[in-house]
Amino acid sequence: MAIRLENVGIAVRDIEAAISFFTDLGLEVVGRDTVSGEWADTAVGLDGNHAKIAMLRTPDGHGVLELFEYIHPEAVETEPTRPHEIGMHRVAFSVDDIDEALEIAAGHGCRPLRGVANYEEVYRLAYVRGPSGIIVMLAENLGRS
Repeated sequence: MAIRLENVGIAVRDIEAAISFFTDLGLEVVGRDTVSGEWADTAVGLDGNHAKIAMLRTPDGHGVLELFEYIHPEAVETEPTRPHEIGMHRVAFSVDDIDEALEIAAGHGCRPLRGVANYEEVYRLAYVRGPSGIIVMLAENLGRS
């Protein structure tokens, strides 16, 4: 059986703010829609499922995020996950300039959880709390193996 990752889906409280954050980082919107109906109820497992969705792709064409903002049922606010909690942890992106990426994130009110780490002179990386509390890891390869 062949398998490949199709996308990572993330529920957000404000789809426009999330789109702005991720497109400013360099992702491209490749589709938008509003979904509902029996097929959506069945696929997601929620009666009356109705959501705005946006598909965003990385410039290399390999990574895709599906953002969705629920219209119905009403979205349920939860505490944002912490790095050591079980479940969906984070979405990670390689960037060519972490300082520039962090400036872009800061323009959206998103700052590193603690700071920028240097992993053995191979990567500089930081976790930021993105829109709707999403943890986003930004990593700059320092060009060493």
